[in-house]
Amino acid sequence: MSLKEDINFSLWCDFIERDFLENRFQEIIADSTIYGATSNPSIFASSITSSVAYKQQLDMLQANSEKTIYEELALTDIKRAAELLAKQNRKNSDDGFISIEVDPLLCDDASLTIEEGIRLHQTINADNVMIKVPATPAGYIAMRELTSRGINVNATLIFSVEQAINCAKALDEGIKDSNKDTKAVISIFVSRFDRLLDSQMTIKGLPTAKLGIVNATKCYHEIEKFKNPNIRTLFASTGVKGNELSPSYYVDNLIFPNSVNTAPLATIEAWLKDGSKEPSNILSEDECDKYFDELSKNGIDIKKANEELLNEGLDAFKVSFKDLLSKLKS
Repeated sequence: MSLKEDINFSLWCDFIERDFLENRFQEIIADSTIYGATSNPSIFASSITSSVAYKQQLDMLQANSEKTIYEELALTDIKRAAELLAKQNRKNSDDGFISIEVDPLLCDDASLTIEEGIRLHQTINADNVMIKVPATPAGYIAMRELTSRGINVNATLIFSVEQAINCAKALDEGIKDSNKDTKAVISIFVSRFDRLLDSQMTIKGLPTAKLGIVNATKCYHEIEKFKNPNIRTLFASTGVKGNELSPSYYVDNLIFPNSVNTAPLATIEAWLKDGSKEPSNILSEDECDKYFDELSKNGIDIKKANEELLNEGLDAFKVSFKDLLSKLKS
């Protein structure tokens, strides 16, 4: 994919499942469709509970605690993904990463998040793994500390510009303190804004399916201001629900220099078939600000939406994680 060489844009796959790793995953690595992968508690919950590929290992682990069982299953997949991605020709060391998230129940405890991040990093023992940390006040402390120790970080669940700036500041400081080639991405969630507010947009006669992209673009500008080549913006939550938009809509419109788009497999397949392979037009900061001013004049409360989406995202990962743990003991 020439975009990788031209503007340092990469597509990562937002999906992990054991049979997938041994088949289609390897094909889209080999043909340079993707340059990395991400996971989260909801993805693992779906994969582990719906795929027979985990049954043998799951049966063997029954004597352990629920969390130990989960980690053994998840880390087996993460290590395999890291191994496969490490074989990729990594001309640019920004890529070839796989992410695993810390226990979502620790999102408000900096010290326990740091402890778990270090432990996961040491257990996996691969230099192309990123520890995923939610962008909460405790998370900012944790991501700074982890990167200062040379641990790659994926800052996740970013909805607001303020979160993006706080993450960039923490990661910039941590990476500089590490004196190593530590890498980080800042994951801006995109489509959830439109799913939340498009009905209000329609009522007020405002364009739909636009807020997520404008908000992500504004965050991108703020992250780029730090001028840290080891930090990239990652656009997440880029799958499309329903048939009103092109399946690759949130990829086509966010092909920016020095960025990543992590997308579900179906979105990647749609992008390969019909999506844009050209860099996107990037709205200026002034254009983004004017758009937000227009929303405010029309009574759209972006701060409220940011808070709602963050709480919803944190709660969803906690529920998925708890639900998964409850199903691991037979």
